[in-house]
Amino acid sequence: MKSQTSYGCLGVVAIFFLIYVALFGSGGDSSPTPSPTPSITESIAPTPEPTESTEAIPKSKRGEALRALAKLPIKGRAPQTGYSREMFSDDWDYYNGCDMRNRILARDLVQYNYRYDSYCIIENGILEDPFTGQVIAFQRGVRTSLEVQIDHVVSLSDAWQKGAQQLSGYQRFALYNDPLNLLAVWGPANNSKSDSDAASWLPSNKSFRCSFVARQIAVKVKYQLWVTQAEHDAMARVLATCPKKGLPN
Repeated sequence: MKSQTSYGCLGVVAIFFLIYVALFGSGGDSSPTPSPTPSITESIAPTPEPTESTEAIPKSKRGEALRALAKLPIKGRAPQTGYSREMFSDDWDYYNGCDMRNRILARDLVQYNYRYDSYCIIENGILEDPFTGQVIAFQRGVRTSLEVQIDHVVSLSDAWQKGAQQLSGYQRFALYNDPLNLLAVWGPANNSKSDSDAASWLPSNKSFRCSFVARQIAVKVKYQLWVTQAEHDAMARVLATCPKKGLPN
């Protein structure tokens, strides 16, 4: 009896030992150590600078500048006889108590501050000059205001010699004050342009030339002005570099 009891006890011990080994193995971890998750670094390509070929142009406006140029009448210059700025206007238009010069400054300066007692008069600001690409600090004052001037994109003299003589006084006043024909620019660059058309002057900032020519075309279409052959050809050469260019509104 004693011997059978001993064997029975040994059997029970053996069974427990086998169960332990089955459950816990030989003392190792119950599950493998997970491999470290690799870190993922996303490579983001830089956004390309907008160009004439990549900027979003509505389908209806693609190539609009070239099509409009093709429809502009080509003629020689008329005599400048009788021209003066006063044939267009002797001052900026005022609307809701604000003159057109300050309204264009507010549109074209990337930063600006009004004069302390006004919601119209621009006291100072920063211009990214479209003609040269330079950054110009504007400060209102007798000696400094002319650093930033308002350019007539189609000059008044050029307009006079290419159809504006036939416009009514009201239409010439509108041309003088039309925001489509106005840009805030660096004074010396504006003086360099003077009364020139595209045949004799283009912005030194080549990235702006397509927009400059398209704006001139838009103005000439709107006011039924014409171009000379040399002017037409100069515009066509510029637009050949940006054939999808639309017209500004």
